[in-house]
Amino acid sequence: MADVSTARTGAERAQLPAYRYTLGERLRIYWQSEGTFARLLLLPALAVLAVFMVYPFALGVWLSLSNATVGHAGHWIGLRNFETLLHDQVFRMTVRNTFIYTIVTVILKLALGMALALVLNQPFLIFKKGFRAAMLLPFIVPTALSAIAWLMLFDATLSPLTWAAQHLHLVKLRINWLGSPRLAMTSLIVVNTWRGIPFFAISLLAGLQTVAQELYEAAAIDGAGPIQRFRYVTLPGIRPVMLIVVLFSIIQTFSDFQLIYVLTKGGPFNTTQVFGTLTYQRGLEATQIGQGAAIALFMLPVLAIVSGVLLWYVRSED
Repeated sequence: MADVSTARTGAERAQLPAYRYTLGERLRIYWQSEGTFARLLLLPALAVLAVFMVYPFALGVWLSLSNATVGHAGHWIGLRNFETLLHDQVFRMTVRNTFIYTIVTVILKLALGMALALVLNQPFLIFKKGFRAAMLLPFIVPTALSAIAWLMLFDATLSPLTWAAQHLHLVKLRINWLGSPRLAMTSLIVVNTWRGIPFFAISLLAGLQTVAQELYEAAAIDGAGPIQRFRYVTLPGIRPVMLIVVLFSIIQTFSDFQLIYVLTKGGPFNTTQVFGTLTYQRGLEATQIGQGAAIALFMLPVLAIVSGVLLWYVRSED
């Protein structure tokens, strides 16, 4: 009898009309939910992103599709700015310079930063903390100040580098570091590498310290030498960190401006011109805002592809 009464009670309850919440009750439940609270916490960050990232990007896209100049809003011209740049010899030289500058400096920073990280990770190294602090100096000094210091080192008349080379009988004539096309690009690569090595070294050092020492001991017991331990233990252990650091460095180097503008301003004869300096010269100095925005947007697909490939590889490895 108890089961029958219970079944009847359940059937009767099923036939009862569903309770309908009033508008006030629905609003109270909505505002008291965790999802609503999380959205409220995200609003300030979304507002900052909208003001400082979404709006400038949308404005840049609009300017690249217009003939805007300084003091003139311009009107829609479609892809004419991009078509003009594709037939511009200076722009094609800029693309080549940017890729050479980025690829060479990233490879050098990765190799030298890895070597420095391996040295700093050794347990027998004395004054380890002092070396790590001193190593950060090139990275923490403002770019403009360090570029001015290098500008003095590369001075065509009073360069201490030329003076040292002459006294060591390596050269006889003065070296025009920033006036020769090949030497100018080489000088920029040296300065960018010097400035970026600390970022690579500290980041890779942090990755090295997460690799378990038991793996090195097991590899040594199996007869693996230093090179084999580096290849089969160290590199797989720090691969995610290394790829992320390379990605950040590519983005930063590809859009570099301050260093090159202070040292060469894109010269001589546009042989050190990169996207950042050409964008500034065309957009502001030549007042062609639309064309400058188009030059800047040419960096977007390249960086998007590189970022997507590296991030996909990191996730696939995880």
